[in-house]
Amino acid sequence: MGTVGRDDTEDLRRAERGLQAAQLAADADALDRLLDDRLIFTLGMDGKTYSKQDDLDIQRSGSQQLTRVDEEDLQVFVEGDTGVTWFLGTLAGEIGGEPFGARMRYTRTWLRDGSGDWRVIAAHASSVPE
Repeated sequence: MGTVGRDDTEDLRRAERGLQAAQLAADADALDRLLDDRLIFTLGMDGKTYSKQDDLDIQRSGSQQLTRVDEEDLQVFVEGDTGVTWFLGTLAGEIGGEPFGARMRYTRTWLRDGSGDWRVIAAHASSVPE
């Protein structure tokens, strides 16, 4: 797609923040558009991997409800049709009816599809000490 410019970086930054908003709103339809069908998400606390369908099922079931996604830092890198975002922030909500709160680091790898939209292909999350 040519030279990577500020617009590419800003487009990916908007996609990352759109993903955060979709998570907070439990908007499975928005997540369906933002997650690649081949997604593999690794959760650092237990090392388990999850698919796009796993994520959508969690959102649609209501078993996870976020009440807070506060971004502290967001770094964005774009090279061609590949991008990486590094999010640091605090999340809070409920999982299975149990409250949780954690400071988290997410690393997400994004691919730009044929229509120019960004989709997450791989992600990893770890808790970060306060």
